[in-house]
Amino acid sequence: MTQAPTPTADTVRRLVRTLLREGADDTGTAGPEVRPVTEGGGHSTWWVGGRHVLRLALDRESVVRQRRELRLRELVRPHLPVTVPASVARGEWAPGLTYTLDVKLPGGTAEEHDVSAVGEADLAGLLGGLREVPVRQAETLGVPRTAPRSLEALRRMAVHAAERLRAADEFDSGRMAQLTGPAAAQLAAQPGTAVLVHHDLRGEHLVTTADGRVRGVLDWSGAAVGDPAEDIAGLALAVGSPAAVRAATLAGYGARPCLRGLWLARCDTVIRLAARLDGQDAGPLPLLRTQLRRAWEAILLERVTELREDGSDDGF
Repeated sequence: MTQAPTPTADTVRRLVRTLLREGADDTGTAGPEVRPVTEGGGHSTWWVGGRHVLRLALDRESVVRQRRELRLRELVRPHLPVTVPASVARGEWAPGLTYTLDVKLPGGTAEEHDVSAVGEADLAGLLGGLREVPVRQAETLGVPRTAPRSLEALRRMAVHAAERLRAADEFDSGRMAQLTGPAAAQLAAQPGTAVLVHHDLRGEHLVTTADGRVRGVLDWSGAAVGDPAEDIAGLALAVGSPAAVRAATLAGYGARPCLRGLWLARCDTVIRLAARLDGQDAGPLPLLRTQLRRAWEAILLERVTELREDGSDDGF
């Protein structure tokens, strides 16, 4: 198999000059400024001037994901109160390798701006809107269905990782005792609850304004039909557990998926930080520590709610 070319600034500049018809300026320099976006992975992403973002698929798998994402964005757009990126041009930048040129959404990210109470309502609208997207239509577009993760298996891994963090003076491993084996079993995903989930609601993917509103959501390439607690967990890492649970509750989710999402986030952050300390994770250390702190923020729900023996989750 021929190795895919590595995109360079010149490659990107030639492509976008053709797409945007910028032409040459008075100095003879052609096209807008281009610079790579350093966050994320899996595809190459470039800022194009101040108004566009170019995403280049680098292999066959990312080509499939990009084409699926473009179709999915059109499906979810009518259901969401936040903006979904729009493509102004698409095609191939190299034989068999696709690109999409998107309009840049105005604003910063949830890593730059705190989400306000009104922003939590925006997140609630996002979660509620995703529940309304017809699952069969999403699957027709090629969106995969993913099985819920085992919280018990994740708990066991997190207990071990917490000891590693305790030894490094990064975390009080005793806090993992809050999630017992029986509690993890009680918080197992329930049958028939699968919805469309973004599956990567990191802070950098939430377009947020200085006043705390959430105006858009980026990067739908990892979307799946699956456990809604995964998006609640993502929000816990992005905006903190209290805000995530408030948004999920406002969206109509009960105690079970909220607590499940909370503990997915907590276990994930413990495991990832331990892996980073052992050199097995490339994530930025300051961000992983911040996500750990956010996920372990106390919420009112876990203090006052005991899930009923019959498994109901609406009694709080």
